[in-house]
Amino acid sequence: MKSKHIAITGGGLVGSLLAVVLARKGHRVEVFERRPDIRKMKVVQGRSINLALSDRGWRALQEAGLEADIRSIALPMTGRLMHATTGALTYQPYGKEGQAIYSVSRGLLNQQLLACADDFDNVSLHFDYRCDELNPVSGTLGFHHEGQSVEKAFDHIFGTDGAFSAVRNRLMRNDRFNYSQEYLSHGYKELEIPSLPDGTHRMRHDCLHIWPREEFMMIALPNPDGSFTCTLFMAFEGKNAFENLRDAESVMKFFETFFPDVIPLMPTLTDDFRDNPTSSLVMVKCAPWHVQDKVLLLGDAAHAIVPFYGQGMNCGFEDCRLLSEWMDEFGDDWHGLFSHFSAWRKPAADAILELALRNYIEMRDKTADPSFLLQKKIEARFAARHPEKWIPLYSQVTFSHIPYHEALANGDRQDAIMREVMNRPDIESVWDSDAVEMAMLGRLSAPQ
Repeated sequence: MKSKHIAITGGGLVGSLLAVVLARKGHRVEVFERRPDIRKMKVVQGRSINLALSDRGWRALQEAGLEADIRSIALPMTGRLMHATTGALTYQPYGKEGQAIYSVSRGLLNQQLLACADDFDNVSLHFDYRCDELNPVSGTLGFHHEGQSVEKAFDHIFGTDGAFSAVRNRLMRNDRFNYSQEYLSHGYKELEIPSLPDGTHRMRHDCLHIWPREEFMMIALPNPDGSFTCTLFMAFEGKNAFENLRDAESVMKFFETFFPDVIPLMPTLTDDFRDNPTSSLVMVKCAPWHVQDKVLLLGDAAHAIVPFYGQGMNCGFEDCRLLSEWMDEFGDDWHGLFSHFSAWRKPAADAILELALRNYIEMRDKTADPSFLLQKKIEARFAARHPEKWIPLYSQVTFSHIPYHEALANGDRQDAIMREVMNRPDIESVWDSDAVEMAMLGRLSAPQ
């Protein structure tokens, strides 16, 4: 493969990982980021959105030679710990023993990945560069930097500049470019549980904490410094909604009603609620993701999703890994590479968006349902006995590299079987019986 001059717009998580991937293949890479250099900014753990790094992300980091650099800032979470309003706790493992997802600070991860990219002599990082124009035919990018207009030409351009991508915005002017954007009626607010005075955690730190409340929920992910980053997801408008929590009194009354167990853990609750923004959740679909052999979109620029499966970053990292593999396969055929990536990856991105939307309902509502928890026990038992026949949907998404669209199809088939199983009137007494096991085997072997 011939060395090329490549531009990456967006120095976030996907852009910085992609820079490493391309640099390792010998290309000359320039990364342009609209914001200042995050490495020169203070990242306060517990006050930046935490992410759940799982197998797809780890594999991409490993193949890029970066796994060891990230392990030191990631904390394993082996399962969900559900908090009832009564204070009762219910633990549900994510997968088999030894499987975990990892809590990591977005800011710290971005700093680390940029530092790794900066170690390569053939990578140049540019900050405070706002992309204003793109010519997808000539491969020319126009930027605004320090009051000046800057124009540069490249062999290939990768747009990794997020859900509100400037590169994608230019492609929307192209004939037959499809684009849709949708906001959820629910938003989120970041809160904090600080560490104890000795720097230890105030709650169990090897799991993801969930307070499911049917129409809304709160989650908490641990940080290495002993704090937890908490996120409250709820509607902007309605009975239990952000619009009704406008002062310290209404916030405290709301938490006393729905989250009484966290009030003693959050000494700055009302201040954080007042000071931290209420943010929206946007979903983006578009196609095609490429223009000839000049431009290709990756990550949120191509497929922004909601965060409820913890797969947004992992999906973007998987984009980088698959692109790397297909670069080896297609060699100098960049048009073929971009066409293949755009066509093959699009169904997977659409599927993980659908899965993430479904998982919001599961997390905020079903995780508090005894019937749902029993179903998960039945599935786990059956999967342990017949691992070649049944992989729980969550494990397919989180602990495997099965394409997302295949996982979605598998999950729909399994869900149909489980609906039949759970409809048995005696399921609570026979859930671990041979009869239930044989019924599931029979349905799996039936013609589809």
